[in-house]
Amino acid sequence: MRIPVLFPKIFNYPFTYESKNSEKFSPGEFVKAPFGNTEITGVVWSEEQKTSKKFAIKKISKKINVKKLNLEMIKFITWFSKYNLVPLGMSLKMCLLNKTAVEKVFNKEFDKFQFKNYKNKISLNYEQKKSLDHLRNNGNKYTVNVIEGVTGSGKTLVYFKHIQDFVNKNYQALILLPEIALTSQFSKRYKDFFGSEPAVWHSGTTKKNKSIIWRGVLDGKIKIVIGARSSLFLPFQNLGVIVVDEEHDNSYKQDEGICYNARDMAITRASFENIPVNLVTSIPSVETYNNIINKKYKVTRIKNRFKETPLPNVKIINLNSENLKKNSWISEKTISYVDSFLKKGDQVLFFLNRRGYAPFVICKKCGYKFQCPNCSVNLNFHKKLDKLLCHYCGYKRLASRLCKKNEKCELLFCGPGVERIFSELKKIYPKKEIMVFSSDTLKKNKDTNILLDKVEKNKIDILIGTQLLSKGFHFPKLNCIVVVDGDFSSHGYDLRSAEKNIQLYHQLSGRAGRESVNSTIYFQTYSPDDEVLLNISKKDPHLFLDKELLLRKEKKLPPFYRLISLIISGKNENLTMKFAMTVKTRLPKINGVDILGPVFAPILKLKKSYRARILIRCPKNFFIQKYLSLLLTKIKSVSGIKLEVDVDPINFS
Repeated sequence: MRIPVLFPKIFNYPFTYESKNSEKFSPGEFVKAPFGNTEITGVVWSEEQKTSKKFAIKKISKKINVKKLNLEMIKFITWFSKYNLVPLGMSLKMCLLNKTAVEKVFNKEFDKFQFKNYKNKISLNYEQKKSLDHLRNNGNKYTVNVIEGVTGSGKTLVYFKHIQDFVNKNYQALILLPEIALTSQFSKRYKDFFGSEPAVWHSGTTKKNKSIIWRGVLDGKIKIVIGARSSLFLPFQNLGVIVVDEEHDNSYKQDEGICYNARDMAITRASFENIPVNLVTSIPSVETYNNIINKKYKVTRIKNRFKETPLPNVKIINLNSENLKKNSWISEKTISYVDSFLKKGDQVLFFLNRRGYAPFVICKKCGYKFQCPNCSVNLNFHKKLDKLLCHYCGYKRLASRLCKKNEKCELLFCGPGVERIFSELKKIYPKKEIMVFSSDTLKKNKDTNILLDKVEKNKIDILIGTQLLSKGFHFPKLNCIVVVDGDFSSHGYDLRSAEKNIQLYHQLSGRAGRESVNSTIYFQTYSPDDEVLLNISKKDPHLFLDKELLLRKEKKLPPFYRLISLIISGKNENLTMKFAMTVKTRLPKINGVDILGPVFAPILKLKKSYRARILIRCPKNFFIQKYLSLLLTKIKSVSGIKLEVDVDPINFS
């Protein structure tokens, strides 16, 4: 009996084996088989690789005594490979954790995930009940449901109740979150509702806990997983529903290594499993909004906050009429507004989406610019580290440098980062408790928990944060937000800059006034008539989305057209572009398909490699991947040159 076995390797096909003693094998079963000079774990696949070559067929060593991958998962992995132009074996690798997880037997390790005190008494308001009824009425089969609600409207409780329906019927559920930082406060809400520890899966989860969760999911002993992108590939046995929280968030897009959009892949997995998928958002992505308009997705909307508190007022502070002091980034008018909130015992958030102290450093005397030797970007100065840091490759160096006449450079720090705003606020409010909330200050979950606990207990007066703070956090006493830099000039290579800004600042404003009728978000800006800023102040994102759809259609952009990016990188600038030109000549010439480029990437050099891009644009209903997969296998690799494919790119830098 010939048996196809797929291994978690870079190959795009399964290998053919025979069974010992006529033992029968079925697709999805885990096996050990000889591969080269060793034995590795693989999965019996559904289709054998056709070949005219004659070769000696080896025998499978043994069948591993665990539950098999279901056929729906096999179909999903196969489709994922074809859509994202990823080798089939690498797609399997995302699902197959390691041989330890497959073969090890666990006993009491699953106990902490079992539900206790499960019959919670949390009640829903009228709008929440209406949304829950909408989800229930759409049934248990494949449907894409969008739960759209203003920030603080209690969307999480609605889908918790919906998940409860499935778990009570012995189904499993997956909740996708865009950021690791969200899992801390989210886990607490989960525990309050379900009465158990959540099974949390992300890059920070230990190898041991990943093995426990992987096996618990396969055996059906873990019912609910909260995870980042990669949790989508867990081998659920009886998956009943998938929830994608903050579906609009760009963090769902992985654009390094294996490129894919976890939101889109979640929808596809749900279709193969024939189960509902719930997309949760305060402002839907343009793609999701288009599908709502075209009746492909069903939508339920929650228009009011859970405690009926209004959304914050929006006030624009025109910096053209303010006289900022030297090395100051906060106007006196802003401080006067902030004072009124602090006197009432409210918390204040200063928002600036820039890490570190200053994003750019030059020498006053010689004009030397401190740039990364590995990337075509400026080095950011981090005062806490007292070092210059590259936010792309991690390169670090001291800020000292010899200038003219062997004297030290006289440094000029250009622009503010969150650390610089911290320094300024410490001078203005020396007696106030002030904390910075960014990926630099929150390296561990423990740090996040400590800071969140302080915020919730009102032990911190002023928070300074990056976009990390805009997502999903609940701060009861936060009633004033100051956007330090409200000028939304976008980079020309970011097609989604307006959409991202609308979503970001709508989310951010939702952090304020969750338990108060008097809250305000202030925008400091030199461009008070900026269209994006005016759209934010109108509080009706649908006006923007309608306009953006018309623009995208006119410009032949997603969601009306599909984009595929080919990224060619190498150590030699000329060879990189030469190879990119060769690739372009090999691309199929098809009516209606545009081949744009090659051009050097806006950030030319990244991690010591020069990068060129080719952008392929085709109608949405044309599956060009079928042609590209054949072509890419025929392109001969060149030493030192790397070719990557990004289907549905978001980042064009």
